[in-house]
Amino acid sequence: MGRVIIAPGKYVQGAGEMANLGTYVAKLGKKALIVVSPSGKKRNAEILDASFAAAGVEIIYEAFNGECSRNEIARLVKVVKENGIDVVVGVGGGKILDTSKAVAYENNIPVAIVPTIASTDAPCSALAVVYSDEGVFEDYYWLPSNPNLVLMDTDVIAKAPARLLVSGMGDALATYFEARACEASGANSCAGGLPTVAAMCLAKKCYETLIAEGELAKLAAEAHVCTKAVENVVEANTLLSGIGFESGGLAGAHAVHNGLTVLPQCHHMYHGEKVAFGTIVQLVLENSPEEELFEVLDFCVRVGLPVTLGQLGITEIKEEEIMAVAEATAVDTVVNMPFAVTAKDIYAAILAADAIGKTML
Repeated sequence: MGRVIIAPGKYVQGAGEMANLGTYVAKLGKKALIVVSPSGKKRNAEILDASFAAAGVEIIYEAFNGECSRNEIARLVKVVKENGIDVVVGVGGGKILDTSKAVAYENNIPVAIVPTIASTDAPCSALAVVYSDEGVFEDYYWLPSNPNLVLMDTDVIAKAPARLLVSGMGDALATYFEARACEASGANSCAGGLPTVAAMCLAKKCYETLIAEGELAKLAAEAHVCTKAVENVVEANTLLSGIGFESGGLAGAHAVHNGLTVLPQCHHMYHGEKVAFGTIVQLVLENSPEEELFEVLDFCVRVGLPVTLGQLGITEIKEEEIMAVAEATAVDTVVNMPFAVTAKDIYAAILAADAIGKTML
């Protein structure tokens, strides 16, 4: 199997870039469906309307129903066909973006991705994570290509709650460790081949950026200002992690996240918050060196990522519930670890991670 790396057609990041969106999208199509939440439309419609009007692109807004589910994808595919849409624009968070990618693929038209938060590494990927209408993970929707355009307006992102940027750090935190595990096991990445040197370098730089600048970025985000640290962490959360996870591979951390979705008490937590705890579980499974494990734990505590089950909403630990998480995890991407992992192993690692996390608090 050869080495493979994939990436979006164009990545744009900077303050005020949403005002230029119409110019970029005009190169992709002339009638755009903008998938956005009602609150996202209220915040951004003025600048979007002006940008697309100036570029001569007709737009239709469609409110997102809340979950990237098969039903929601099918509904929006119908909207595209009925309105003669030739480009999809997703504006918002990860589930809106994943849905937009799937809808564009189903209609064989381009897609532009415009995150208003930097809470996951979903924007750059050729992947959509599909949930049930109730929010339970179902499967991955593998797409043949990455988005044609990813545009990050850091002025907009800096105005979002700091917790969302921190959640993105949690998602990005897993990137290097999962890619490292896949490289060691020889597992294929999401790109359909072995990790490249470039992907591994991006994944490692992602981790290094978080450790060096994550706390500074969080403090700036709490003040709703965009500093160099915020710019660098937004890039780490989105581009470095996006290419790093996709062309490096997924392993234990995201498998634990998907396992945790079986528990309703975790549904209020963001994707990256659960992935951060999954990263700790993966390091416990690996029996990672103490220095490395505690560097990750210290980072999580400093920026406010969960390190215990209680922080995830699991205030009462029930053996059958944790085993249900472990069993769901065992059939997921944890199979890419460089050693065999059973549900019993995962159960033990989850409880051990929880115990270690409690010592950090």
